Amino acid sequence: MKAFVARSYRTADLLELTDLATPVPADDEILVRVRATSINPYDWHHLRGEPRVARLMPDGPRLRRPRYDVLGCDVAGQVEAVGRDVTRFRPGDDVYALVEQGGFAEYVTVPEHLLAPKPKNLSYEQTAAIPMAGATALLGVREVGRLRPGQRILVNGASGGVGTFAVQLARALGANVTGVCGTRNLDLIRRLGADEILDYRTADFTRAGQRYDLVLDVAGNRSLRACRRVLAPDATYAVVGGPAGRWLQPVGHMVSTFALAPLVPARVALVDTVRCDTKRGLLETLTELVEDGKLTPVVDRRYPFDELPAALAYQERGHPVGKVVVTI
Repeated sequence: MKAFVARSYRTADLLELTDLATPVPADDEILVRVRATSINPYDWHHLRGEPRVARLMPDGPRLRRPRYDVLGCDVAGQVEAVGRDVTRFRPGDDVYALVEQGGFAEYVTVPEHLLAPKPKNLSYEQTAAIPMAGATALLGVREVGRLRPGQRILVNGASGGVGTFAVQLARALGANVTGVCGTRNLDLIRRLGADEILDYRTADFTRAGQRYDLVLDVAGNRSLRACRRVLAPDATYAVVGGPAGRWLQPVGHMVSTFALAPLVPARVALVDTVRCDTKRGLLETLTELVEDGKLTPVVDRRYPFDELPAALAYQERGHPVGKVVVTI
C-alpha cells in the first residue's frame, strides 16, 4: 500500500510517499480501505515534534523522532477485512473513526470499539472532516461544558474545524450562540446558527459586556484573567487549544490557564479528545445529528492523496475555514 511516512521530525514537504506492507487486522480489529482523511493540528504537531516541550510528556511526541511513522487520525472508508472476533461490521461497510495514527495511508487497521458507521447522507470526504474536530466540539459543548437549552455560549475561534462544529452543536442543543471569528467568516458563522457574531479584529469579546454560561476557547488568544469578565456565575471555561509555537505554545497557554483557575469563580476544564474513552459514542451521536440535518461539516479545501504534504502545509499556515480534506 501507499503511505506518507515520517521517520524523523520534518516539515510537510519532506514527507515520504512510500510502499508499505498492507497491515493485517488482529482478532478484534478491522482493516479499512481509507477513502478520505483530513488534516488536524494534532498531525503537524506530531510531524514537527512541536512544541518541543511536549517531547518530554509521556504520551507526546518522542524526544528524537515522531511517535508514529504514519500520521493521520481521521479516517473514512470501507471495511476490507475483519478479525475473527469482530461482530459489528462486515466487508463493504462504510465506516469512519478517530484513531491515534495511520490515516495517511491507503489502508489502516482499526480496533472495532473505535469504528462507527458512516453517515448515509455524506460523502467520504465530508465524513473524514468529522472525527477529531467534531468529537472535540461535542465533547467540549455537551460533556465538558454541560450546555443546556436556553444557556449562553461563546465560541472563541468559531470558523475553524472545531468551531464550525461547536456553533452548530450548541444551536442544536437549544443554546444562544455567540461566535468569535474574523471579518471574512462572519456570514458563514451566522448561517451555521450563531445568534451573535463578534469580529475579533474590531471587538474584544472580553469587554463586550455580555456574560456566558460556557466559553469554549478554541483560539486561546485571550488569557483566563481577561475571560473571567464574561463568565456568568457557575459558568464553565472549556480549553480546547491555544496559539502554536515552536518551543512552548500551546502548552504554556494551558499551564497558565490552569494555574489561574483557583482564582476564577468558574469551572475551568480541558477538552481532551485524545485521551477520551468514548470516541465511538461521540461519533455515533454526530452521525445522528448529521442524518437529522442538524450538523454539516464545513470543508475549506480538498486535496488528492499525492498532494497531502501541501494540505498539511496549508493547515499549518493557519486559519482554514472549517476542515482541510484529502481524498485517497
